Amino acid sequence: MRILIIEDDREAAAYLLKALREAGHTAEHAGDGEEGFHMAETRDYDVLIVDRMLPHRDGLSVIAGLRANGRTTPALILSALGQVDDRVTGLRAGGDDYLSKPFAFSELLARVEVLGRRRGGRDVETAYKVGDLELDRLSHEVKRAGKPIVLQPREFRLLEYLMQHAGQVVTRTMLLENVWDYHFDPQTNVIDVHISRLRAKIERDFGSSLLHTVRGSGYIMRAGE
Repeated sequence: MRILIIEDDREAAAYLLKALREAGHTAEHAGDGEEGFHMAETRDYDVLIVDRMLPHRDGLSVIAGLRANGRTTPALILSALGQVDDRVTGLRAGGDDYLSKPFAFSELLARVEVLGRRRGGRDVETAYKVGDLELDRLSHEVKRAGKPIVLQPREFRLLEYLMQHAGQVVTRTMLLENVWDYHFDPQTNVIDVHISRLRAKIERDFGSSLLHTVRGSGYIMRAGE
């Protein structure tokens, strides 16, 4: 499933991003209510995880605004306010479930998956293929033309994200936010270093390029060139 976490606590958000991705889901993060509302309004998600107390726009207002605009994406509200009246208020604002902080991740994951099934969420892809390059998310195996390729964890995550968006231009900002999980200085060369290493491993001993640079925009994975 594709999940949006709207949470201003960066440490908590980083923990959820990592844990949800390890569970096989695609997770993205918004750090305040306005950003979260915009992302949920303009992109397609299977489930929203919304902190109740957010800067710029509180979580209940985010959900209520989405509902008013016809967005029905299931929303799980997270809050330190756990009294009955608090939960009722959250559900009446348009939330589909309510989980009090602190919580166990196993319970959050179960609730998220229930909401995803209730909506008829898409099956989680566990393998990707671009040309003769294959990546298995469960076994963490990568092969090209049947030959195993050994990647470091960050290289694997980078390739996974690029293959997940095969045929689409992936910007540097998208990579920084989704592969490194937080914002770097946009002038950092960390992306260039990892792209160079990844290219060497998936292309050096093979006859065609799969990872292409789109000048001024980012990168794209595609076969046939």
